[in-house]
Amino acid sequence: MKLKEMRVGVYEGIITLIHRSITLAHFLQLHSLFLKTSLDHHPFFISQFLLSASTISLPYATAFFHSVPTLPPLFAWNTLIRAYTTSPTPHYSLSLFRLLQISVLNPDNFTYPFILKACGNSSGLQLGGTLHSLILKTGFCSHGYVGNALLNMYADCQAVSSACKVFEEMTARDVVSWSSMIAAYVADNSPLDALRVFRLMGQANEKPNSVTLVSLLSACTKMLCLGAGECIHSYVIKSCMKMDVALGTALFDMYAKCGKIDKALIVFNSMDDENLQSCTIMISALADHGRQKEVISLFNHMEDIGLQPDSLTFAVILSACSHAGLVCEGRRYFDRMVRVYGIKPRVEHYGCMIDLLGRSGLIREAYDIIKSMPLKPNDVILRSFLGACKIHGWVPCLDVDLLSKLDSELGANYVLRANVFSSFASWKDANDLRVAMKHKGLEKISGCSWMEVQN
Repeated sequence: MKLKEMRVGVYEGIITLIHRSITLAHFLQLHSLFLKTSLDHHPFFISQFLLSASTISLPYATAFFHSVPTLPPLFAWNTLIRAYTTSPTPHYSLSLFRLLQISVLNPDNFTYPFILKACGNSSGLQLGGTLHSLILKTGFCSHGYVGNALLNMYADCQAVSSACKVFEEMTARDVVSWSSMIAAYVADNSPLDALRVFRLMGQANEKPNSVTLVSLLSACTKMLCLGAGECIHSYVIKSCMKMDVALGTALFDMYAKCGKIDKALIVFNSMDDENLQSCTIMISALADHGRQKEVISLFNHMEDIGLQPDSLTFAVILSACSHAGLVCEGRRYFDRMVRVYGIKPRVEHYGCMIDLLGRSGLIREAYDIIKSMPLKPNDVILRSFLGACKIHGWVPCLDVDLLSKLDSELGANYVLRANVFSSFASWKDANDLRVAMKHKGLEKISGCSWMEVQN
């Protein structure tokens, strides 16, 4: 009895060591212990070791998996398949699944959801369809977890009609099923269908959760449907649902996109938690509504609470400076991005600076940035710069090499170049461009506006 208790104590100690290991060196030491004590033959210890090691070093966990002298248990297979599903190389999950199929083990109701997620993440629609057939043959289609994974796989592969068919054939639907179908329609840019499914969800007496409402708010945002968004907000309040970061962000983004920036601010300020994404979206919303002082104030607040701005955040703040004509602030933020945060400027950052300088009449400085950029200027940058040249009349902008970089298949670019040449009395060049545009059958697409009338 004492020997048995001693063994139990040793095993519990090893499990504790596995769970407390946080570096690759720890796992290498444990691996040595496994080899000395033959624990690498024990299915339970193999599974526990692999479960923890896969979160530290996936390549090492894979090497350990293939090095064990016995066939790893199904739990170990599922652990490694799931780990690769969310990695940059989800296709390796598919390779493991093929090895599993030729072993004596059979996939279970946990294996299929993991491998279906891998298909969705790698856009493997054809293999996903094959797995669908296999699921039907093996009788796992009645498992709710598997059915939801199948629906999500088709949605991730943008096969919404197949996702809808799976949804309709499900014998039992839970909140995950309904939420997944709503999210699939939103991702497919079919917000009306998403709202239709939500009405059916209500008729089925299935209560939505925060994930459902985030998708619905995205649908309202796409349609700029303020009324439906306000109804969702009322439901959140009446049901005493916790306003987490995802739900709060979707809610204030809906209000901002629908023109209700003050309501968006109220929702943002009422949120208990803030993250980089929510702050960046709020900064962008304030910038779109011309609230530049609040943009800068929120950016400073974000830094004060310890949130480190990323490349996207700086693109938003630079864009706000551009639209407000804040040249000094724009220069300062651009310099801060590079020197303080070590972020390498991307084409959108250069574009914001060139637009800012061009709007302010600092054409020569904008021109110098374009010529010194380590990246090739895109059409947006060149159009912005040439538009500023036309307005402020700076002659050296007739840079033939610069003009030649504009997309030659876009009618708007021909018109812009012709207008620039006309501004400097280069009539022949302007006329040649218009003739070439007509010869190619290109047209400048006219701008348009739209508005909502009686919903």
